[in-house]
Amino acid sequence: MKPNHIPLAGYLRRNSDEIRARADEFAAMLRTRRTVRDFSPEPVAREILEACLSAAGSAPSGANQQPWHFAVISDPATKQKIRIAAEEEERAFYSERAPQAWLDALAPLGTDAEKPFLETAPYLIVCFGQRYGQDEKGERMKHYYVPESVGIAMGFLIASLHFAGLASLTHTPSPMNFLNEICGRPESEHPYVLLVVGYPADDAQVPQITKKTLREISSWQ
Repeated sequence: MKPNHIPLAGYLRRNSDEIRARADEFAAMLRTRRTVRDFSPEPVAREILEACLSAAGSAPSGANQQPWHFAVISDPATKQKIRIAAEEEERAFYSERAPQAWLDALAPLGTDAEKPFLETAPYLIVCFGQRYGQDEKGERMKHYYVPESVGIAMGFLIASLHFAGLASLTHTPSPMNFLNEICGRPESEHPYVLLVVGYPADDAQVPQITKKTLREISSWQ
């Protein structure tokens, strides 16, 4: 037995056919996921988000430092503050900062500086990456592979939300530092993603897009 290790638990060995069927089913489920910008104001039970966040918190991370914090916002006044600040940054982005090539790439998606979904959706989840934490002695401890770890956790969260039956939208206004102040988070944390969560509106529409094929995204040797 390795020091500080325990036997692997929770892993069920399945036959190849069952593994293939489960993999196909999961892939088919995720292929139905779409980024939504038309949300319903219908409430979502807090327990659902807690379960999805628990799944996100199980993601692997560099040295198991788990360098993330999820700030969950449902208060209407706070959501309004976030919308005002985000749209201010977005207007500067679309009118001043974004290169024309980036604007051209965004054009088919129909996005602009107006973000009403930030107030309409019942929940906003801001994912912060923690640059450093504290060790057992209370001393500062640098975190490693923070962007990579946060990205994996966000993937877990988005997949969990979709599996549960909720829609989501990844919003990344730039810069995002206003979220630290609004959410009361320290300077040691960097906001990575503002995730909009809820049920899609009954009349929700999404861009007509395609995904790259397996052949295009993979190589085998």
